[in-house]
Formats: sequence, C-alpha cells, structure tokens
Amino acid sequence: MSRRRSRIVSAVTAAGVAGVAGVAGFVALDGPDRTSATPQEAAASAATAQVRRGDVAERRWVNGTLGYAGEHVVVAPAPGTLTRLPVVGSTVGRGGAVYDADGLPVILLYGGLPPWRSLQAGMTDGADVEQLESNLVQLGHGAGVTVDRHFTAATAQAVRRWQRATGLPVTGSVPLGQVVFAPEAVRVGGTELVPGAQVQPGGVVLRGTGGAPAVTFLLVPRQLPTAKAGDAVAVTLPDGTTRDGTIVSIGAVTVPTEAPGSNGGNNQPTATVTVRVDGAITGFMDQTQVQVAVTVAARTGVLAVPVTALNPVAGGTYQVVVLDGGGTHRIDVTTGLFDERTGLVEVDGPGLTEGQQVRVPRATS
Repeated sequence: MSRRRSRIVSAVTAAGVAGVAGVAGFVALDGPDRTSATPQEAAASAATAQVRRGDVAERRWVNGTLGYAGEHVVVAPAPGTLTRLPVVGSTVGRGGAVYDADGLPVILLYGGLPPWRSLQAGMTDGADVEQLESNLVQLGHGAGVTVDRHFTAATAQAVRRWQRATGLPVTGSVPLGQVVFAPEAVRVGGTELVPGAQVQPGGVVLRGTGGAPAVTFLLVPRQLPTAKAGDAVAVTLPDGTTRDGTIVSIGAVTVPTEAPGSNGGNNQPTATVTVRVDGAITGFMDQTQVQVAVTVAARTGVLAVPVTALNPVAGGTYQVVVLDGGGTHRIDVTTGLFDERTGLVEVDGPGLTEGQQVRVPRATS
C-alpha cells in the first residue's frame, strides 16, 4: 500500500472515531469508470457530494484529561483554631467563607496579592488597598468608593456595610486574617488540616483549582513543535460530542526523572497544555479522559472533497468522478491536507471547480 493510500485509510478511520457524520459509513469505491452510464444509473450506484471551497486543517490526536483549570493554595494569614472547612468538591467564590477560624469566617476575595497587614484608616497607601476596594465594589458595597491605593472614610463605610452583610464584627477595618485572596473562585480539591487544628501564619489550609472546566494534556515538543497559546483545538468528550477549544497556556518543558535500572527510553521532554473548551460542560467526573485534536497545518480558501471521493489509480495518484449532464468523467487530482475531523481532503486538478458534483460511495446501514 502506498503512503498516500495509507493516509486515506487513516483519515477515514480517524474521522469515524471522531464521529464525523456521513464518513464512517462509506465503503471503498472500486470498479471501472462509468463514463458511459446515464445520470440515473450513476445516481443508483453512488451518492454525490459537492466540491467546496473552504478551510481544511490537518490535526494530531492526543489523549487529554477533563478537569478544572488552575491550581490554588489557600494559606492562612494569621493564627487561630480551625473551626470549619468547606466540603471537598465545593466551589467558594468571591465573598464566600473559605474556612472558619476561631468561629469566624475567613472570606475569599479576588486578587493576586496575599494579605500581609491590616487594612484600616490611616494606613499608608498600597496596592492591597486598591485590591480590597475593587472587591467591595464588585460585592455591591462600594457606594462612594474610589478604587485607588488610598484607604478613605468612604472605604471604611464600605467595609462596615460588607462586614454587616457577612456576619463579621462591624469595625470598618479589616484585620489581618479576616480575608484571603485568590485570582478566581476556588474549587476545593483537598484540605491539609482538620477542625480543631491550630492554624499557623503561612500554613496551607487547603488546595484547590479554578471552578471552570478545562482540558489538560502532555505535549511532546518534537511532535507538535508549532503549538502555542491561542491555537484552536477540537475536544471529543466522553459522550462522543466534539467541542471547539483554545489552548490558553503551555507550561515549562520538563524531563521525567529516570527510574533506577530504566533505559531512559520513555523519558521524553513534555509540557502541560491547558485548553479552555467553548460552552458549558456538565455531567462529567473529574479527571475524565478525552481526545484532543491539535492543528499541525491549515489551509484556507482551497477546494475540498470528501476523502471517500478519491479513487486510487496506478502510480499512487488519484482521480475524482465528476457528474455532469451527460454522464460522468474523471479528473486527475493532487491532494493536499487531509482534514480528519471533517472528512475532507484538499484537492486540485484541471477542470475541477467549486460547485461540481463528485461521486462518493453510497452510505450503507
């Protein structure tokens, strides 16, 4: 079997796995050209497809894991006795209690800076003040507050409104240990302590992830050297549906440590890739296995036909059978990219134009 013919078989097989409608059911088209057949006879023995102009992409399929994006560690800013922990698997958003210490909730606010001092009137200006004020506004308590680096009387009033609504002592200041910060909502993945334990400043209370579903996979740089953040991918979910996605980050390349006595054959450098999937995803278990199709080459505005429209001929080349008003005729074509997701192949040949009808095998039940 020639290399090109192998690509056709591979493309049809992969398209069937991905659930491409109308491709998996086709059978190989063999036999002599029916150039003398009438249109009615041709229609009886085969179906037709239109030559289209559009975009095609060649993809590489890799195994991925469906879980949640981001890694977050909640660190205690002040000492106390741990009196409550959230349920593993629950999500704590802005303004929610991420744990309780000494019987009072420690509130999660959004931001990149960890707390390191009390926030109160008379303090020096700082980015932590701006971070607090932004959260007060987002929580609906920021009337009269200007989000800046200065703790004003309006800021103190906003803090009082927030404390009253949250069930905290109403003081107008935020003592160290009353809030913690994370860049986003935290989905609790596991806890490091148990209720009754002493919380120490700088100690880890719990670990978690972001709340948004995401797919991760290990990238082998030599296999996908052009992959980068922003690239489009396709994700096949456990129920067989396929969703569009985007690579949002590629981690640092690491080399696994060789186990004693190993020959090092499987220690390829890899990087963890995170993919954001379009649309809501519900009803899945954390760490579910999925398939990710990563684009390795793409062409725009080219002529394309179904892979099953290709007819191998001597010499490893291909033809398509074009239907016209008086019957059929064959056109020699050269192939470009094979799009396994759509079941299309890029083609070019003398006389081949957009809108023509080409013969494809009739789908069988």
